[in-house]
Amino acid sequence: MAVLSLEHIQKIYPNGFEAVKNFNLQIEEKEFVVLLGPSGCGKSTVLRMIAGLETISSGELKIDGQIMNNVDTKDREIAMIFKNAVLYPNMTVYDNLASGLRLCRLSKKEIDSRVRETAKFLELEDILDQKPEKLSEGQKQSVIRGRAIVRNSKIYLMDEALSNLEDNIKSQMYEEIQKIHEKQGDTILYVTENQAEAMALGDRIVVMKDGVIKQIGSPTELKENPANRFVAGYLFDMEFYDVKCVREGGNICIKTGTNTFPLSEKQAEKLKDYGGQTIYMGIRQSDLKKSTEKSGKKNNIAEIVFDISKVYLFDKDTEETLVLPED
Repeated sequence: MAVLSLEHIQKIYPNGFEAVKNFNLQIEEKEFVVLLGPSGCGKSTVLRMIAGLETISSGELKIDGQIMNNVDTKDREIAMIFKNAVLYPNMTVYDNLASGLRLCRLSKKEIDSRVRETAKFLELEDILDQKPEKLSEGQKQSVIRGRAIVRNSKIYLMDEALSNLEDNIKSQMYEEIQKIHEKQGDTILYVTENQAEAMALGDRIVVMKDGVIKQIGSPTELKENPANRFVAGYLFDMEFYDVKCVREGGNICIKTGTNTFPLSEKQAEKLKDYGGQTIYMGIRQSDLKKSTEKSGKKNNIAEIVFDISKVYLFDKDTEETLVLPED
């Protein structure tokens, strides 16, 4: 278990591309944090910098208060599971689990003790003498995870660890990862593009875009209070439209095409400085009641029927959230 701290971390490649920008995050002991974002957002680069597989351009990486920027990967007490992790095909399950420990030159007695303890925990005791070709996909994934946790590392990094698996196996692995976390109390940083996966696993979720943290929060916080248009759109199935704030009879309303919708007192208060301005409106697909076909035009906001109490409204320039559903 360890406290992991990233302070003003940047990654700039020789060609000038800035993959990670002013990244700040502290992960507490026993916390399960998920880095979530689309491909290319910088989340795997953050993981690789923590592991020592990428150099840090600027900023400080600390584990339990000790600066680790220039510490060798092998000395960071970190275990990492990659997206395409595989087992050694010519080794038994026992030897796959023991392989990393042998590189650390532990005694045979210590290696055997750790391997058997891990096998018992992951219910692999009956297959220790089998080779990977005889295992189910779920068993292979359990051995891959076992190979990491047998090292008793301070921090576990998981990079798209389940992305190539079928849904039924993923569900099994979700339960296993949660069991590992609850049983051992490990500090875990998990990278994924899968929103449902992030919401199911994380104590906190760090949502990233273009190398920047867009919001950090628990699954509940992100669901109930997305900070900006990107977070709201990425986490939920949402359609976005340009709408205009107008004043009618002293009240603030939003205008969509030829239709005007009155706002609640709370909604209007939040938009009091936006009279005459265009803003974004976001609506979850499930809250769009129907779309008429009178004009034959698609995505015409004037033709869409929705409940005004269920819309999200965002600043046009900053894209920050102005109004949440039920405001």
